[in-house]
Amino acid sequence: MTAPVDMPDPRPAPRWGIVSMVRGSTRDILSFVAYHLDLGADHIYIFLDEHDRRAFRTLRRHPQVSVRSCDDAFWERRKREKPPRHQVRQTVHATYTYNHTDLDWLAHIDLDEFLWPHAPIRDLLREIPDEVHAVRMRPIEALSVGQDLYKAFIPPGPERERLVETIYPTYGPFVLGGFLSHVQGKLFVRTGLKNLNFRIHNLFQNKEILPCKTELPQIELCHRHAPDWDHWLAHYRFRLERGSYQPGMTPNVSRDQGGLNMNELLNWIESEGGEAGLRAFFDELSGADPQVRARLEDLGMIRHRPLNLEAKLQKHFPGSC
Repeated sequence: MTAPVDMPDPRPAPRWGIVSMVRGSTRDILSFVAYHLDLGADHIYIFLDEHDRRAFRTLRRHPQVSVRSCDDAFWERRKREKPPRHQVRQTVHATYTYNHTDLDWLAHIDLDEFLWPHAPIRDLLREIPDEVHAVRMRPIEALSVGQDLYKAFIPPGPERERLVETIYPTYGPFVLGGFLSHVQGKLFVRTGLKNLNFRIHNLFQNKEILPCKTELPQIELCHRHAPDWDHWLAHYRFRLERGSYQPGMTPNVSRDQGGLNMNELLNWIESEGGEAGLRAFFDELSGADPQVRARLEDLGMIRHRPLNLEAKLQKHFPGSC
């Protein structure tokens, strides 16, 4: 009896890419782009939030990269004032790119986020049913003990709260999912939808939120939000005032149960314990505390994800840094 022959998938492989507004060192920007080119991105759109001459010149020469320096002249050409909030600038760039790209799928991610697929991204996207307009990629968050280690995402559900409080007994009850940053993840969006507007973690269509409930667990989002104490502390004040720890966020636990949002929590820790208090908070949530790290390991929640950024930087942009 003849063994069945696997037939090739007749559907064309979708073309995919990334859009990102970036601000950072030349090396970080080029490494981010090189990494995703190496994954097979068909095109990458980079918006430099502040001009970087070397990054601009290097990226401009690559046929699979579009780069724009977002100076005053850029906003004048767009016939609008520069939005003061960086989150708004990010979503403006993502929405504009979505409406002008010829790709089939577009992901909007940040400079400290790296896709980690468990199969070729083209194959994964090809399997998405036609009626699904976007898929959500959940984050794994960098530990502060070795650049290749991350803690796993804990899915929502009745066990999440108990598990988080077990791993992080002091601050876990106040921090959603045990993460220093977001747990919502980011979206891969099918192009061609009308009247679509990006938000950081969601989409709006015709000024109403567009539900994005389909998960894509085969792609993890390696989030290097706080790879070490010095990095976290250097970004702390900005995040507290205008970034991911800014005032007005929803608390993890309802206020009638003593819940605080991240801004309130960090201000309280700093007022009570100063920098030493902040360091204790960081060590627990980042896994620098060896007891926390041991609990994560016992629960099978540590992920090894070697990004090999330096090798990919030299492969795609040799001699650039």
